Amino acid sequence: MQINSLALPSSRMTILLKDSNSGVPHQQNKIIRWRNEKGVFGGMDSSVDCSSLAQNSSTKRMLHQSDGVSHDMKVDGYMPKQTTLCVLMLYYTENGLFPQAQTVWEQLLNSSFVPSVQFISRLFDAYAKHGRFDEVIDILHYVDMRNFSILPDVYSLAISCFGREGQLELMEDMAKKMASSGVHICSRTANVFLLYYGIFGSLNEMENAYASLKKSRFLIEKEVIRAMASAYIKERKFYELGEFLRDVGLGRKDVGNLLWNLILLSYAANFKMKSLQREFLKMVKSGFHPDITTFNIRALAFSKMALFWDIHLSIEHMEHEKVIPDLVTFGCVVDAYLDRRLGRNLDFALNKMNLDDSPQLLTDPLVYEALGKGDFQMSSEAFFEFKTQRKWTYRALIQKYLKKYYRRNQIFWNY
Repeated sequence: MQINSLALPSSRMTILLKDSNSGVPHQQNKIIRWRNEKGVFGGMDSSVDCSSLAQNSSTKRMLHQSDGVSHDMKVDGYMPKQTTLCVLMLYYTENGLFPQAQTVWEQLLNSSFVPSVQFISRLFDAYAKHGRFDEVIDILHYVDMRNFSILPDVYSLAISCFGREGQLELMEDMAKKMASSGVHICSRTANVFLLYYGIFGSLNEMENAYASLKKSRFLIEKEVIRAMASAYIKERKFYELGEFLRDVGLGRKDVGNLLWNLILLSYAANFKMKSLQREFLKMVKSGFHPDITTFNIRALAFSKMALFWDIHLSIEHMEHEKVIPDLVTFGCVVDAYLDRRLGRNLDFALNKMNLDDSPQLLTDPLVYEALGKGDFQMSSEAFFEFKTQRKWTYRALIQKYLKKYYRRNQIFWNY
């Protein structure tokens, strides 16, 4: 979405440790440094000097043996700082060394470790990447057992982590545990929950999740609306899409023209032109200004139905609203005329459009999910990959496409 992900920015980590007898290739530096830009370890020192630790443990293999960390900690009574252990644990989990990571985690627990949200976020991401969801649950149980103040954030991170990986059952269980624990579910967490049901769930599951969000009176966010609309479009449930959009509220201006454009798209996909035109007029009367996606939804429907006069009126309206046509708009004109074998009239149709502009693709991708891409657009996107021509224009693309189009039925014989 782009909804704002609950995964917080991760700190950059550089491990510079050399052990001459360990057989582990490292940089030529005996200092472990943690660049802690966001306070990942809750205010610990941002740079940890472990040179003395490295010198006293040159015969131990800290980055390979699961018991290396605990052994190092007993050398000369030296206790590495928690920052060092956090660095090691992130290193192990991100590289799939889970027994070693578990050993470090146990050492952290024994040292009364108080994790930060950023550190747990990185751990969750690393474990989820390897499908180690049990470890994510164990970490959450630890935070819950110690009753840390970051518990609501950790629940939210777990829900986001499971949802991102498509683990909807785990995400559902986590939301139930969160509610039963008396932890308040915020609007952002509820939207993340609904987002992943829109992406990975069935329509029934998604609609049930939406009903729960409505009861909580949370405002549904833009990326969640897009995810749910995409789910309806993939199932060709355009009537249900329209009902959902009206339930959200077409008067919302914080999401721009998204809701109105999707309403128009639901009618255009079924070629209900009178309803489409009626909703378009309602959109304008409601104070919304049509954008390039609005015009192209109508133009695509007009093109597929060969409504040439409506296409011309739509282009004139775009000019009046100072909306610049993009590749989809040109494709609607070209495809409509060529499909009806009226290629000789293309000059008349295109004379109100600037053929020497550089091609742009500004239409919402949801439009392609419902109406597909025209032949001219697909051909042009293929031409863009050619490196022989540095600068494309609409004129050059049309000339190339016409040459290809008129030669499509020619047969070349090799003698």
